[in-house]
Amino acid sequence: MNLRIKDLLLYVSFTAISVGSVFAQTTNSLNSNATLDELIQYALENKIEVKQAKLDQEIGEREIASALSGWFPQINANGSLTHFTQLPTANINGQNIAMGMKNTSALTFQADQAIINPGLFQASKAAQYIRRQNTLGVEDTKINTVVDVSKAYYDILTSEEQINIIQENISRLNRQYTEANARYETGLVDKTDYKRAQISLNNAKAELKTALEFRKYKYDYLKTLLGMNPNNGLSLSFENQNMENNVLMDTSEVLNYANRVEIRQLQTLKDLQILNTQYQKWQFLPRLSAFANYGLNYRNNSFADLYGNNFPQSGFGLSLTFPVFQGGKRIHEIRKSELQESRIDMDLENLENQIGAQYSAAMANYRSNINEWRNAKENVELSEEVYNTIKLQYDAGVKTYLELMTAETDLKTSQLNYLNSLYAVMSSKLDIQQALGTIAIQN
Repeated sequence: MNLRIKDLLLYVSFTAISVGSVFAQTTNSLNSNATLDELIQYALENKIEVKQAKLDQEIGEREIASALSGWFPQINANGSLTHFTQLPTANINGQNIAMGMKNTSALTFQADQAIINPGLFQASKAAQYIRRQNTLGVEDTKINTVVDVSKAYYDILTSEEQINIIQENISRLNRQYTEANARYETGLVDKTDYKRAQISLNNAKAELKTALEFRKYKYDYLKTLLGMNPNNGLSLSFENQNMENNVLMDTSEVLNYANRVEIRQLQTLKDLQILNTQYQKWQFLPRLSAFANYGLNYRNNSFADLYGNNFPQSGFGLSLTFPVFQGGKRIHEIRKSELQESRIDMDLENLENQIGAQYSAAMANYRSNINEWRNAKENVELSEEVYNTIKLQYDAGVKTYLELMTAETDLKTSQLNYLNSLYAVMSSKLDIQQALGTIAIQN
């Protein structure tokens, strides 16, 4: 294997595993030859799911503001216009006397101020938990975005290197075909060797076409993750990164459940449920509010002169409502909320078990992939040595062309296995970081 292929294998252009680090500034466009950090930055600003999570966060703020608006004075205006075809009557000292006038109109302004209100108490205390919940929703979406974009980037990089290997293989096969054909024409060998060379060359070209098609799909998939128009061009940079410095990680790090955003989301849900239990207990409190009103009243038998005279009225006071008995509803609601708290506790326990299993699986995959990668790396060196030796022996007429083709196939297979195992290591390393909850989404 020549030096260029060896460099491709030993210094594959994977970026550092600190894939969560992104730039602080907003990105509206993606430069050519984009690095992984630039891809992540772009995705965190443009991916549809991230935008939706941010919109949900803004919607949540509006809901909080709407709920807390009940603490402000509630001012209403009511107007009426009535024409009596028959005036109401009242019996005074045995005589029926018509009351009022045929035309009346009123405009009343009233302001109410809540003082004691269980619903508003709950809204005030729930605001912090709802904000936390919405923020965690954005964080969860961003973490998934970082992981998905990183894996897609590594997958494309693997494809690029596979294509390089296949192209190098085609170059070797072209030389071998030319040599085999020349030997056949000079009568040194029969036509079997160059026919085999032709078959291998045709297969390699078909393999290259397949790899190019899959690469196109992988670029389109990455564009989807980025929230980019599929018709836009996308070029990536894989330079100045040393794979050997990135595949290893500390496997002794202890799993801390509190680092997982899913745990924090569920804990926030429990806090909200505890608050709901308290709210049900607050239902035993009275409702107390203050009010003030001012009314404009107009009366006249002649409709044309209705608004000629005003008889205003005004007042203020307190309103107290005390719920005495509701058929046991409040007791049942309290108990139901407490049971829901217990259920969330079980959800937390179940989630911790799932996270533990996820971490165990990710660690097992990583260790297995590391072993396979090291084995594949050694096989590349061995297959290169075998191929070079058999090639010299074939040129000297000691080995058959079939043995040369077998060595060449082993070399290509070991190279591709190396790349696949390398991608598996980087992917499983991301899975471990996600399981540990250590993927950062901000500088």
